[in-house]
Amino acid sequence: QVQLMESGGGLVQPGGSLKLSCSVSGFTFRYYVMRWYRQAPGKERELVASITRDGGYRNYSASVKGRFTISRDNAKNTLYLQMNSLKPEDTGVYYCSVDRDSVTSWGQGTQLTVSS
Repeated sequence: QVQLMESGGGLVQPGGSLKLSCSVSGFTFRYYVMRWYRQAPGKERELVASITRDGGYRNYSASVKGRFTISRDNAKNTLYLQMNSLKPEDTGVYYCSVDRDSVTSWGQGTQLTVSS
């Protein structure tokens, strides 16, 4: 059974930093591209960042490029999102995701609130 479990969310002041983690099980993590999404209140879920199987290529949305860094540790079956220079508009629920055999699996999400 595929499981993805995000952690590390919380309340952060503008300009602060936070690192999210996504621990996975039930599939061979190192074989798959992984993604982070977020969903702000009242808005659709949006892709934030993606990373290839070996971590050699990373892609970011324009809104987070230069501030967020996606990474992975294939030995630990864990995906990360380092978030710096946080802004109130980064507030939302952050999800990790994997596409396998045309099926998209999601974690339960972790809440990030950026507020003073």
